[in-house]
Amino acid sequence: MLTLDALRVRYGPLEALHGVSLTIAQGEVTAVLGRNGAGKSTLLRAVAGYLRTSAGRISWQGTDITRAPVRRRAAAGVMLIPDEGGVFRTLTVRENLDLFAAGRDLAPAFDAFPDLSTLSRRRVALLSGGEQQMLALSRALLAPWRLLLVDELSHGLAPVLATRLYAVLATLAAAHPDRAVVLAEPHPREALAMAHRVHVLRRGELAATGSPTDFDPAIL
Repeated sequence: MLTLDALRVRYGPLEALHGVSLTIAQGEVTAVLGRNGAGKSTLLRAVAGYLRTSAGRISWQGTDITRAPVRRRAAAGVMLIPDEGGVFRTLTVRENLDLFAAGRDLAPAFDAFPDLSTLSRRRVALLSGGEQQMLALSRALLAPWRLLLVDELSHGLAPVLATRLYAVLATLAAAHPDRAVVLAEPHPREALAMAHRVHVLRRGELAATGSPTDFDPAIL
């Protein structure tokens, strides 16, 4: 579904991605692993269109989208759930869900995260980090997508809550074998448990690719 060919991204004079090439297949859950600063978030944001590439090519279902704006990629089904900023903090939980759903039924979000129902009138700025992550992930339950990019879902969360969010994501991925999910994580255990394929980034370069059984989470 997605092909990255020699992708390079710069922040001013600093290059964050150094010619990364990889493919994402239909029905595949892919884990992009690496320590902080390895280039994981940069990779996802470049695919979603929030960062311009300095060189290389991004192909989505056979079409070159390297220079396509965010709105065109979103219309084609590319959705990014960022580690921060994925919700509207000045709005209530219900107002966020209504925006995500655009008139669709909110039941999938409330079924997956019953907490959101009791918090529906609360302003998002008053939620905990975990509650905000539930709300952000709800976007993928309510709005259509073909490629879901999830950046550091477990960032700052207690292990119990991170496991809960990953369980929802795994169920979502399993329910849509015609789509693809990409997870970027510095802490790989949960990601390896649900991934079909793994790419490891180190200092902006693709250091390794393989199946989850090829990697020991303790040394990644």
